[in-house]
Amino acid sequence: MADHVDFVTQQWASAMPELDASSMAIFGRMLRIMKHLAKTRAEALSPFGFRDGEFDVLATLRRAGSPFCLSPTQLYKSLLVTSGAMTNRLNHLEEAGLIARVADPQDKRSTLVALTVAGREKIEQALLVHTQTQNTLLAALEPAQRQQLSALLSQLLVASEHET
Repeated sequence: MADHVDFVTQQWASAMPELDASSMAIFGRMLRIMKHLAKTRAEALSPFGFRDGEFDVLATLRRAGSPFCLSPTQLYKSLLVTSGAMTNRLNHLEEAGLIARVADPQDKRSTLVALTVAGREKIEQALLVHTQTQNTLLAALEPAQRQQLSALLSQLLVASEHET
């Protein structure tokens, strides 16, 4: 079964037979899959009304476990965004009643970001939709194939992060 990437790599094979385009096949497919996932994810999560990056902030707080609190620095480092971008997200989420800024019990000069009850309910509903969306996109693979793909992608990720 051929896909668009096969078409592209066949064109390269004809245009430049000396070019090893095998990496294009892999990365081309990964990029196209990520585009499909981003579009499908945005559509699935649109009823929740998240602005850019807000889902990720709430999900990060939720996966931190009870009491669902992190410092702003822990959040922005975890999400690989600037402190300014994080501040904007936090301001909007606080206005929406999904997070609260609370005093750090260990250091009264510091602030923690905590999920509110409404924020926890909303992110848990959104996470169900999010994982269902991802599982639907992976439905073409058998469980063993999914595990193999995950292991291979992890290997590539570790190698690429080690080089940077």
